[in-house]
Amino acid sequence: MDTVTIGAKGISVSLDLAVGHIGAMDIEADGRVLKPLHRAPWVGSPRESLPETLPEGTVRLSGDFLCAPFSASDVEAAPLHGWPANSAWDVVENGAIAGGWRAVFRLRRKVMGATIDKVFTLRDGHPFLYQEHIFSGGSGAISVAHHPMTVMKGGGRLAFSPKRMAVTPPTPPEPDPARGRSMLAYPARVTDLSRFPLAAGGTTDLTDYRMEDRREDFITLVEADHGGPGWAVIARRAEQDLVMVLKNPAELPVTMLWFSNGGRDYAPWSGRHLGVLGIEDGRTAIGHAASLGDNWLKHEGVATAFALAEGRSVSFRHVIGGVPFAEAEAPSIEAAPDRLRILAPNGAAKEVPFDGGFLRIGRSVPA
Repeated sequence: MDTVTIGAKGISVSLDLAVGHIGAMDIEADGRVLKPLHRAPWVGSPRESLPETLPEGTVRLSGDFLCAPFSASDVEAAPLHGWPANSAWDVVENGAIAGGWRAVFRLRRKVMGATIDKVFTLRDGHPFLYQEHIFSGGSGAISVAHHPMTVMKGGGRLAFSPKRMAVTPPTPPEPDPARGRSMLAYPARVTDLSRFPLAAGGTTDLTDYRMEDRREDFITLVEADHGGPGWAVIARRAEQDLVMVLKNPAELPVTMLWFSNGGRDYAPWSGRHLGVLGIEDGRTAIGHAASLGDNWLKHEGVATAFALAEGRSVSFRHVIGGVPFAEAEAPSIEAAPDRLRILAPNGAAKEVPFDGGFLRIGRSVPA
């Protein structure tokens, strides 16, 4: 596996250059090494042991990766989640900066005619990976999303920045009981994440990840207007840590949750993809064509693509991190210029170093 690993004091990140997926992320804290990101159990298996038609991005599914477009590539031919998630990246820059490390990677292929750069920045003592993706040139428009995945051995509790609504699509991820199972109602729409309708009747709390719920479910959260960063945190019970994902809602206005907990019985999933949660921040509907056309998010005033043009570049930023955390309930977080405050429900507070200006909150974003 062609992997590049970069590091700063207390943190290292590895990128699988074959597909642009983060293969590993290690954070040192309190004498422990936290591993906030997931890697599929079949990664590294002989290729002939996996279905022939499996996209390379699924063969090497791990960590986080760029989707461009998100889901179906039905405008410009490409595998699921586009070429950035399924094809090779080159190292353009890789070296020390003041107080940390910076690396730039470039996708060999173009997407809608655009050149794509992936920029990783690590800072000494910061338990975060700071990412930026830059699209230069091209034409038309592209939908995008990050695809970070965490994994839990004993479930966990979730918390989010304020959301306007939570919506499931018209059809479940696994509608055929011979192949798998989904649990939520499809379609459904609520404003209270703790009371989402179930297909079998009743409701469930989306903020409680329970290992006994064997299912594949997908739901879109739309950010509310609150003026701060968008965030999701996962307090992992068995791991005794807190996984944090932050974004600029003006750039990435939706957060899509993928609950993958043994709900697919066919290869390579085979009931063994357990305890996984995707926290997929994006500017997208489901599929490229849907994102460019008329869709329900546009009716809500939510952008679902970036416009591309020659002589122009567009970019968006994203942050993933982790800290030790032993509380049973998920906290809220607040960003300050040089730190992130973690506020537990019991009143306990913790601060960690954070680049509060990185996400460009409050700045205008190109359409």
